[in-house]
Amino acid sequence: MSDSKLIEIHDATIWRGSTRVFEHLTLDIEQHERVAILGPNGCGKTTLLKTINRELYPVATPGTYLRVLGRDKWNVWELRKQIGVVSNDLHQRYTPTTTALEVVVSGFHSSIGIHGTLAERISQVEIDAAMKTLRELGAADLRDTELKYMSSGQQRRCLLGRALVHDPATLILDEPTTGLDFAASFDYLQRIRRLARAGRNIVMVTHHLNEIPPEVDRVVLLRAGQVVADGTKNEVLTAAMLSDVYETPIRVAEVDGFYLAYPGADA
Repeated sequence: MSDSKLIEIHDATIWRGSTRVFEHLTLDIEQHERVAILGPNGCGKTTLLKTINRELYPVATPGTYLRVLGRDKWNVWELRKQIGVVSNDLHQRYTPTTTALEVVVSGFHSSIGIHGTLAERISQVEIDAAMKTLRELGAADLRDTELKYMSSGQQRRCLLGRALVHDPATLILDEPTTGLDFAASFDYLQRIRRLARAGRNIVMVTHHLNEIPPEVDRVVLLRAGQVVADGTKNEVLTAAMLSDVYETPIRVAEVDGFYLAYPGADA
């Protein structure tokens, strides 16, 4: 499995509800790549992540395949040990009374919180591992604090802890700094940068160029369910390319490895 690609999607048609989002999609992501997926609203970014994460499946047709780490089929709970997920959608599914420890421990069971009979199955080993993760994220003091009493940045750190509790090789991040102020956003991005430098695969969806840390070196640009550009940041994050895809004049600046978009001259 170590020589397999992280993701292989070939000639896939993918529906989300009654909407066909992708048709004949082909995309490969190697292990140890750090990739940002970018594009206008409705282009298919989140659908693509949900497909990678096995929440959605391509239409079964001859020649179509979706492989994760070389396998066509996964037990979803086993896959969660390989790929950690942080998303605003997941964040919103937690009740305000869930504690930091419960959020992180729930990562062991791919659950939303710890309820009912599941609470009886939590082991001390899992609690110890969850606390170790919280300490590493600078959130150990939040152990028994309910989400409703935390800042948005603290809540998002708990979700990151949930994703990291299995020590997965890959992190999937869907709009990671949504709802965070400057301080919380910069803190969160620093943590993502450290994880990337430590060798983790990073696959992130974002609306904002400044969310893409310098360690992310590949950008996949989508428009209306099609891959319109796929390459290095220098190749893809150009004024001409972004202006065309977003259908508005855009200028681009690069500062210390971060890219920034701002209105073009005719905007």
